[in-house]
Amino acid sequence: MKFQITNENIQKYNGITKLEFPKYTTQLINLANQNAQGTRPKVVGQLSELFQEFQNQTNDISIENWESWYLDKYPNAIEEATIKIYEQIENFKKAIELIDKNLVEKWVRDLVINKTYNGLYVQQAILAAFAEKTGQDFRLATPYEESQGIDGFVGETPYSIKPDSYKTMGHLSETINVKMIYYSKTKTGLYVEVEE
Repeated sequence: MKFQITNENIQKYNGITKLEFPKYTTQLINLANQNAQGTRPKVVGQLSELFQEFQNQTNDISIENWESWYLDKYPNAIEEATIKIYEQIENFKKAIELIDKNLVEKWVRDLVINKTYNGLYVQQAILAAFAEKTGQDFRLATPYEESQGIDGFVGETPYSIKPDSYKTMGHLSETINVKMIYYSKTKTGLYVEVEE
């Protein structure tokens, strides 16, 4: 059986009132939170595990009981997260003052020209070095293959190449179903880690 539940019905079934936020504010708060790491487990706890613990300890599951239970366990978490995120918002306000059309053009040029060239050049260098070490040929991905998250092939094996920082990014919405190659830049070149 397949069926859909609308957002309105999810809220109705859970007894939650949807909060409204001014346009663009949640995007900025999310970005500030990514930078500030205000809602990381070390600040607010591992929420999925905490919610399971809550469910196992009570027969009366409601938003009010969850809030009370959570705040008993983490009485300062909301305030600590708020402070971290708000400090980052204040940093954004200062940065916004520095952004004019010339700075945006400089950023776009850096992305389109410099970062694209450097990124593709790094991918090719990594694939070539890995192919040489394994005694195989390599090639860059076609546009169609790129749309599937593939950056290139060594032998017949497809790979996606990402900076090492990609492992720790919290906003990963894409699923890449190929082997990964991670790299980090050092003073002397690149450190490369190939997924087995």
